[in-house]
Amino acid sequence: MNQTVRTRPDGSDRRLSAAYDTALLDLDGVVYAGGEAIVHAVESLGVAREGGMHLAYVTNNAARTPETVAGHLTELGVPAEPADVITSAQAVARLISDQIPSGSRVLVIGAEGLRVALRERGLVPVESADDEPAAVVQGFGGMEMPWGRLAEASYAVARGVPWYASNTDLTIPSARGIAPGNGAAVQIVRIATGAEPQVAGKPLPPMHRETILRTGAERPLVVGDRLDTDIEGAHVGGVDSLLVLTGVTTAAQLIAARPEHRPTYVAEDLRGLLEPHPAVSGSADEGFRCGGWTASADGEALALGGDGDRIDALRALCGAAWAAAGEASCGLDAGKALARLGW
Repeated sequence: MNQTVRTRPDGSDRRLSAAYDTALLDLDGVVYAGGEAIVHAVESLGVAREGGMHLAYVTNNAARTPETVAGHLTELGVPAEPADVITSAQAVARLISDQIPSGSRVLVIGAEGLRVALRERGLVPVESADDEPAAVVQGFGGMEMPWGRLAEASYAVARGVPWYASNTDLTIPSARGIAPGNGAAVQIVRIATGAEPQVAGKPLPPMHRETILRTGAERPLVVGDRLDTDIEGAHVGGVDSLLVLTGVTTAAQLIAARPEHRPTYVAEDLRGLLEPHPAVSGSADEGFRCGGWTASADGEALALGGDGDRIDALRALCGAAWAAAGEASCGLDAGKALARLGW
């Protein structure tokens, strides 16, 4: 896909919840962390919904069923139906069902969300490599997943059974910090077998396809906290994105982002859905301006001057960094500028 390299965050004269018909919201790090709602999330989503925006919840976590996720969201104060939830388990189940016959056995290394998604596609979950599976599928199995499950996957994959992964996120946010994700477990099987799985989750096309098929979105906005899944997934799908800084991505990582990881919009949290976004103006010669801030490349570092909302300063810094980097990652030192902003 040929896309213009983004050199600054975009502006919007309208609040984003009015400019887009559907928000495709990541969950971990965006709506909740460790099961608890992130600050401002419940109120912001309620206002967006009341204003007519359709809210869909798109997660690479394949462990829980849509019914369970919807119930959890509703308990947090974010009313949701199972049909509002799209998981990487659903995406990988469709990918598998496109390649093997209905009724085939699939060795499941993961939790109930994977089993339910497979049954929905007419496939039969099994638990052992000795059950003659036609495929192996691996998804996040929770913090207590036994080591023997990874061995079971390795036995089957080493015999030549086709291997699929719901996603390859190396980490997930939790209430206690950043924890290993499904990608870390996938890496163990990769080391043991030398094989490579077919992957369905963000940022890859099967997940985007599943999301559009299930939501019918015509003008979607991807909302996420991860550059390498949410934002890159939006880039792959050719749709706009909003990065919120309530999850795993830091301000420094955003400034250093390579082209496919640069979001359309940037906000501190989900209140960014409810606001217009000021444009970043200027050039490398005169500096990049947003709100009351001006940012520029000064030798090997980024310089920042002005005053105002710190998110506007970050937008200006992104403009200076991304323009200087072009199609590469920015290597300019942003430490002093970010320290001034408390990041």
